[in-house]
Amino acid sequence: MGCTGWYRGDPLFTSACNLNSHSPRILVVMGVSGCGKSTVAVTLAKKLGWVFAEGDDFHPPANIAKMRSGYPLNDNDRIPWLDSIAAWIDARLHNGETGIVTCSALKHSYRAILARGRPEVLFVYLQGTLKTVSAHLEGRIGHFMPASLLSTQFEVLEEPSADERYIAVDAAKPVPAIIKEIGAYLNGVEQ
Repeated sequence: MGCTGWYRGDPLFTSACNLNSHSPRILVVMGVSGCGKSTVAVTLAKKLGWVFAEGDDFHPPANIAKMRSGYPLNDNDRIPWLDSIAAWIDARLHNGETGIVTCSALKHSYRAILARGRPEVLFVYLQGTLKTVSAHLEGRIGHFMPASLLSTQFEVLEEPSADERYIAVDAAKPVPAIIKEIGAYLNGVEQ
């Protein structure tokens, strides 16, 4: 547990690497497709030296085929995927490890499956508008999720609420600014 990445000397991440019983040990970087989850999560995982998992890798082949064909997933499609990510989280916590995983986590009920009421799980919500995320998604190459499904994600999205442990960050900010804001939160620094 702790940090092994290139955070050294960065005061924003020093205490984030010295975890206590109230510190998040798992970060779920969430938001609609194309908001920058993977870019932010990979950068943050490298900075902290935490284990990273790409949430898309947990999708069964049928889910990927469905999205690639232009059809949105429903709750029945998502539950096994969410259960797989939750099992990954369970394994990290059981082994005393820290980790960062990406997951759209669009609904409160989905986040409940992932967090299971554990305070060690923190959702990092990359909050964006349809216009901003759409522009980013249009430029993305090689992903199975077509831009045509983005509006369905916004329709399903239930933003995190006060009963959930989360931080909301503007997805339109540059990645270094997003990372700095998350680091400040992890260290308890007021923004």
